Amino acid sequence: MNWPIVVALGAQLLFSISDFMGRYYMSRFGFTPEAFLSWWFVVYMLIRTIATIGQLYIFSTLELGKTIAVFAAFGLLIANVAGFFLLGEVLSWQAYLAIVLVMLALALLAVYWSSLDMHPKPLKTNCTLICL
Repeated sequence: MNWPIVVALGAQLLFSISDFMGRYYMSRFGFTPEAFLSWWFVVYMLIRTIATIGQLYIFSTLELGKTIAVFAAFGLLIANVAGFFLLGEVLSWQAYLAIVLVMLALALLAVYWSSLDMHPKPLKTNCTLICL
């Protein structure tokens, strides 16, 4: 099993779940202190923390550019499927065409995944500010 892909999809699903939670509860409570002192916000932060751990695992196994491409493609797919089926959002044909093109790019990436370097080289830089 290709664990980086599984973890990337799982992390993106968790981010998307928390995005839907945030949208729902923030529209209900508004941007008020009460919204951040509620049970839903604790669950929201827990979900996002688990998703972030998955994202950090992906960062440790893939190069940054490939990682961001995979997360972007998964995020686009999940958001649009959920938007259509759960929220009743219908986009223009041009938007759906763009989504299909992104998914084709993801398919190409998946086909050639085995030839990708799964262990990025350590950064060779003189870190002063960001590596504190």
